[in-house]
Amino acid sequence: MDALDRLRALCLALPETTERLSHGEPVWFVRGKKAFVMFADHHHDDRRAFWCAAPAGAQEALVGGDPERFFRPPYVGHRGWLGVYLDVPEVDWDEVAELVADAYRQIAPKSLIARLP
Repeated sequence: MDALDRLRALCLALPETTERLSHGEPVWFVRGKKAFVMFADHHHDDRRAFWCAAPAGAQEALVGGDPERFFRPPYVGHRGWLGVYLDVPEVDWDEVAELVADAYRQIAPKSLIARLP
């Protein structure tokens, strides 16, 4: 399974999540309205990554702590979103799952968040 398939599985496992293309890339939405994760494969830098909503302070902490794995994405970085590289030697998929769940919690209504384990 490649990185996109693994990311897709994590996103679509969350309640009332849908996927559709936006700007040529897969994006995952809560109830079809609000994006919480965006795949990024061709954004002017030849890197495979995803962008996700993140709790306050997470972007600064993760990018500052490991800029080889995390970055401030264009367009949404000023809103605190986090960029996560998927083309690094060893992707920590447990950590990616946590980041995806955290992104979902930032966007989803409380009634859906309550359905998470």
